[in-house]
Amino acid sequence: MADLTSPYSILLLWALIGYGLGSIPFGLLMARLMGLGNLRQIGSGNIGATNVLRTGNKRAAFLTLLLDGGKGAAAVLLARALAAEDAAQLAGLAAFIGHCFPVWLGFRGGKGVATFLGLLLALAWPVGLACCATWAVTALVTRTSSFAALVAAALSTIWMLGLGYGTIMVLGAALTLLIMWTHRANIVRLRAGTEPKIGQK
Repeated sequence: MADLTSPYSILLLWALIGYGLGSIPFGLLMARLMGLGNLRQIGSGNIGATNVLRTGNKRAAFLTLLLDGGKGAAAVLLARALAAEDAAQLAGLAAFIGHCFPVWLGFRGGKGVATFLGLLLALAWPVGLACCATWAVTALVTRTSSFAALVAAALSTIWMLGLGYGTIMVLGAALTLLIMWTHRANIVRLRAGTEPKIGQK
């Protein structure tokens, strides 16, 4: 974890800003703007890009992926530019929490994969690229988004250590545990062999 150099009031401010950015439900907004129906009643009911893809609209899914990743990156980059590295890490974590547990949606949000990857790309781009590559290769081989996300999250701290970013390993461990938590139902289905494949409606 980065050394805590910022005043607690500044850290609290960036935690709130990060949470606010993360809580913007781009999946729901894309589905509504493109006339795809109520995303809560489609597939898993999740608001992330994987469930948007189940509508059959690849453009909406791609935009959701970019925007969900972008809000995590934006939280980190804004805090780093206007405050310090400790604020950047906290803002990134808060953005992830905001995506997964948005107050506006009764704390029922997405599973955080795109936001996780976006904030890692902003915090330490080599680690972010390694995690994106891990997700992509695993998804290509298994055709299962949730399994790819779990593998990418599980390996993220190893990438941090191997690539020389030990200062973000505490954050990485926290994000990994949160990814495991948000995917707990997927883990049950993976073990049962009933987890849907990518693009399956």
